[in-house]
This record gives sequence, structure tokens and C-alpha cells, in this order.
Amino acid sequence: MKLRTRRLRFLIRVLSYTITLLFFIKGGVAQERKMTPPAIEDFVDTRFQGVSEDWTTPSLSQSRLRPALPLTGFADKQAKWSVELVRVQWRNADPIDLWIMKPRGIEKPPVVLYLYGYPTDTDMFRDPKVQELLTRDGVAAVGFVSALTGGRYHNRPMKQWFLSELQESLAKSTHDVQMIINYLASRGDFDMDRVGMFAQLSGASIGILASAVDPRIRALDTFDPWGDWPAWMESSPFVPKDERADYVKPEFLTKVAALEPLDWMGKVQAKKFRLQQRRFEGETPLPSKQKLEAAVPPGATVVMYKTHAEFGDAIGPNGDNALDWIKKAVKSLPPPAPDTTVADKSN
Repeated sequence: MKLRTRRLRFLIRVLSYTITLLFFIKGGVAQERKMTPPAIEDFVDTRFQGVSEDWTTPSLSQSRLRPALPLTGFADKQAKWSVELVRVQWRNADPIDLWIMKPRGIEKPPVVLYLYGYPTDTDMFRDPKVQELLTRDGVAAVGFVSALTGGRYHNRPMKQWFLSELQESLAKSTHDVQMIINYLASRGDFDMDRVGMFAQLSGASIGILASAVDPRIRALDTFDPWGDWPAWMESSPFVPKDERADYVKPEFLTKVAALEPLDWMGKVQAKKFRLQQRRFEGETPLPSKQKLEAAVPPGATVVMYKTHAEFGDAIGPNGDNALDWIKKAVKSLPPPAPDTTVADKSN
């Protein structure tokens, strides 16, 4: 009975997030062809022997992840943009599908990473209308999902999910952002001096953590991030009532304390950083939203939408304006300052 309730709750979450995304981008019919290659679930995959990962920090410095050869599962060219579906992997049994969309006619466009909140999957990136919107104005886009989300959730008992394994979900996903940037840099077809990230809800929390440890994310637009974990677990309606007691225990909160967006917010290294929050959005309680706002570093842009109407006016009737800020931000980024460090030639 409990598992059936969990499945029903999961379906409700998926429906809720689908409605949210449709509010951003209306219309369009998903392409009917199956574009995702079959999942790799070989738990004795010798490619990743010796791989280790430290979930106590968003930094990769204490982890040893080994990227395997990327696999291209789909490629298509439209008049104004091209699309690739590339599967990357750097840990056992956890392949990650990247939807890579590039404007045509630009050799090395700036690029924005898109990470929406749990449980949003990558289906939206199959829609040609979404692809056109993301690549409009000469900016490339890379869409993916966080750990334990969509196709990355498999071979787990139903009681283990994104929230119950929050330390794993946040740490792995933050490491993934850095590894994805490594992969994009290795391709040679993006302007890696102009990398941005647009992130929503749990994805926004991951974006904050990633930008705090990786200066290559030079523009960051976050939307309704989760955070302030003790208060969030205590009062967020997103937390299932029958599981809340487990998430307010000291042992759970201790594990996620090192991945607290409130603590990392002031360390964000993006040259252009925007925090957007909806006062009426309920997943993060208003007192926690106010704490997150107070923690932003100097120079950041902060927007609080008080009403649905105010938010609707900001993003436009079809959501077309929602991505204007991040695109303008990456396109206007100046080149990084030259390294003036004098090499030690005494040896």
C-alpha cells in the first residue's frame, strides 16, 4: 500500500512539474521517434574500476571520476539549429544523456546549461519549439537531468529517491555539472569563455553549489532554489508527511549540511548572477526564500515576483522572455582577464 501511495505521489509530482514547464513554454508536440539509446546498467563495468566520489563537498577535488568515450545516439539538423543526443558517463551504472542544441552558422557559440528541478526529465528538449527557443539569438544549449531523476533513476527500491538520498543527489549532480563542462571544452566547438547555466528549483540549488566551486560558470540564473535545509525539511509541502520525521533527524541534516545553498550562495563565482524567486511558490517556505535572498553576493540581481500576474508579465505570454536574461548575460561576458602570474624558471 505504501509503495502504491509513493507511485501515485510521484505521478502527481511529474504532472505538477509538467504544468510548470508548460507555463514557461507553451505549445509544441514532442517528436515521436525514440531518440534515447538504451540504458547502460552493467554493474560490473570495468571502465570505472578505481572511480571514487566524495559526496561531502561540491568540489571535484576529492573525487576520481573517469569519463568514458561519449556515445552519440541521435543527430539532426534544422534550418536554424542542430541537435545531438550524446550519452556521457564517468561512474558505474549512471549514464547521462545530454541534449546538445547549437545555432547554425556560428562556429563557437556561447553555451548555456539547463537543469530543471526534480522530477523533470529531458522530454521537453525533444520539442522543436523548445529547441528553437533555446538556440535563438545565437546561443547553444545543453539540457540534462540531475542524479536519481528521470532515466537516471533505476535499480533502486522505491523508498530511495531524490529527497531521501539528498546528499547523493546534490553531490553527484554538482560534480556532473563540472564534468559536463569538461566534456564541452574537449569538443572544441563552444566558446568556453562564455558558459552560463539556467537552473530551476532543486536544479537551482545544484547550480549555486556548482558555481561556488567552478569559475567556468560565468553567468548563472537561478529560479526558486531549495535551501535552508533544517527549516525546509520541517515545513516544505514537497516533503511527504509520512517521511518528514526521517528528514529532520540530526543524522540526515548532518549529511546535507555541507551542501547547504545558504552557505555556498555568497561564494558563487559567476560574473553575472541572478536569483529569481516567486513569493507564491510553495516548495521553499517564504522565510527560507528571504534567507536565500539575504545571502546573495554583492552585485547580484535579485527578483521577487509577488503575484502570478507579475511573474506572467515578466516571462511574456508564451514564456519566450524567460531565457532572455541568461542569453544576454553569456553573450555580453568579457573575455577572462589574462593570467599575469610569472612562471618560476629557477628550475
